Amino acid sequence: MKKAVIVFSGGVDSVCAVSYLKSKYELYGITFSYGQKANSEIVAAKSFAKKLGLKQHKIIDIGFMKDLYGNSNVLTSSKRKIPSKFEYSIVVPIRNAVFLSISSAWAFTLNASLVAYGAHTGDKHYPDCRPNFAKKLEVAFNQGEIDGIESKLRKKIEIWSPYRQGLSKSDLLKSGMKVLGNSIFKTWSCYSSKKYHCGVCESCNNRKNAFTKAGITDKTKYLK
Repeated sequence: MKKAVIVFSGGVDSVCAVSYLKSKYELYGITFSYGQKANSEIVAAKSFAKKLGLKQHKIIDIGFMKDLYGNSNVLTSSKRKIPSKFEYSIVVPIRNAVFLSISSAWAFTLNASLVAYGAHTGDKHYPDCRPNFAKKLEVAFNQGEIDGIESKLRKKIEIWSPYRQGLSKSDLLKSGMKVLGNSIFKTWSCYSSKKYHCGVCESCNNRKNAFTKAGITDKTKYLK
């Protein structure tokens, strides 16, 4: 079976992306601790890595990024309030480029042919989620290993996302439900790190809306 490395946050998108890919690939998950407020997603990632049978699961501490990001965005800033709908303050500068660079380095060493992340069609507000970004990054990374690829020491990689395949968040949820059943509600989407989902941040609202669109009764525990 072909190998794939997936950026695995413990959120519903990445967990459902694994559910979507697991029949076709031997999956290697990589979770990043970059100073985000939502530490609960790392706990969820550990749990779902076992549940979904990832071949390997690595948690990579890149907490130094929080110092670099400072107060540039609400996800790493201790001072800024998280909004209930999309504002550009939510965007962590080229976060996915950082994640995908490290994931691709691992993929080349594993001779994996796919690097995946959970961006979907609803992520259109985020430049580093769009297919055009992923395509250009894919070209750049393969160029950076071109000699290894041409000498057959490395495999050419594809950077895949549900977005590149035209899949929405609700499409992912339907796929995830088939594999995970009710355990899907234990994924973590909230931008805060409380006992339960806050229910009011942009990510919680997107989660609620996606379950509604998918026709799935949302059993996630929300504070509001």
